Amino acid sequence: MPMTLCPCFGDRNTDDDEPADRDPVLLVSGMGGSILNSKPKKFGFTTRVWVRFFLADLEFRKKIWSVYNPDTGYTETLDQKSDIVVPEDDHGLYAIDILDPSLFTKCIHLTEVYHFHDMIDMLVGCGYKKGTTLFGYGYDFRQSNRIDKLMDGLKAKLETAYKASGGRKVNLISHSMGGIMILCFLSLHRDDFVKYVNKWICLACPFQGAPGCINDTLLTGLEFVDGFESYFFVSRWTMHQLLVECPSIYEMMANPDYKWKKQPEIHVWQKQTKEDGESNISLESYGPVQCTSLFDEALKNNELTYDGKTVSLPFNFDILEWAAGTRKVINNAKLPDGFSFYNIYGTALDTPFDCCYGSKESPIEDLTDICHTMPEYSYVDGDGTVPSESAKADGLEAIARVGVAAAHRELLRHERVFELIKKWLGAEPTDTKKSKTSKVADADAVKPMVL
Repeated sequence: MPMTLCPCFGDRNTDDDEPADRDPVLLVSGMGGSILNSKPKKFGFTTRVWVRFFLADLEFRKKIWSVYNPDTGYTETLDQKSDIVVPEDDHGLYAIDILDPSLFTKCIHLTEVYHFHDMIDMLVGCGYKKGTTLFGYGYDFRQSNRIDKLMDGLKAKLETAYKASGGRKVNLISHSMGGIMILCFLSLHRDDFVKYVNKWICLACPFQGAPGCINDTLLTGLEFVDGFESYFFVSRWTMHQLLVECPSIYEMMANPDYKWKKQPEIHVWQKQTKEDGESNISLESYGPVQCTSLFDEALKNNELTYDGKTVSLPFNFDILEWAAGTRKVINNAKLPDGFSFYNIYGTALDTPFDCCYGSKESPIEDLTDICHTMPEYSYVDGDGTVPSESAKADGLEAIARVGVAAAHRELLRHERVFELIKKWLGAEPTDTKKSKTSKVADADAVKPMVL
């Protein structure tokens, strides 16, 4: 047995073991669930820009800030000297395992950065072998879920897993937005789906959108961590300036055609001053359709400075139109006859649904001020990010839909989820050795509201 000097380095490699009789599994990540690297087009070092805790905001601004190109449908980096790439190491598993694989992060074992890590360990313990029956698919989550590059990448990964396992169909396990991408693949590449896919286990997918999270992301941004750690990470506003140009975010806006129990809304306490100097304060409400006019007004002056130049970043109606097309693609997705689909969704957590900006005592006078105002939420049941109502509304014929009391990312390491996956895959542990772990950092510092 090799000696381990530090708990950062555990033995999770089973290359010397004979693989169990298993159908291959492909793990598919969601929004923010893949490592992204900046690779120079000519010469230089490749730099990890997502996820990282040191110099995070600086590198993010330099290397990954982007604008949408309506002619191609792709979001393209402002840095013309490099490309954003996803590492393919470890059969695609490296990119979705520990999102910041630095020595520091491994030693403190910051739970929320350990993305698919525990699930990979669980599957290896059940006899799955990396490169033969276990694979990962990380991707550039800035892009649309139906864009050719992502669709072609998923097809290639499915074909690799299919061939490596001797022609056995693949079982998919997706998390969050990864489920939206799989629906797009099912709709646009149905023949390939039928050829390569056996089962699909879906975790925490925002089938009808994640209204509270996405609406506030478009208006004020998204912060990955709270407290002291936030000083080492990408700021809320820096993240906003990327996500407002990402089709994937627009594709997770609330579905306006879905019959919600209650329509999600944005509320704004507005102060309007008349010509005679009298002012009126009223509470204005915007539903899934009307909210686009609010986004347009609130973001009309939004801009960033890059390399000494000012770049305008208003609400992007070209992306909105593209996202509407994606919703049509999703609605056309139908499972093949006899296909096994399973849906696990999070419950028991307060999940943002409506957002309210300003108050009667402190109303919003100029709608552009919303972008620098923290909202008050109204909550519904869910996983802290995706409402249960949305995650359950897959519109597919499911073998089972199961709610698990866990946060959005916590579902990736929850014992109940693992029990269900093993049951549905027909896989029991073959390795009873316990993996070595290190002290877990305070998980309360990390927000669940990341897709």
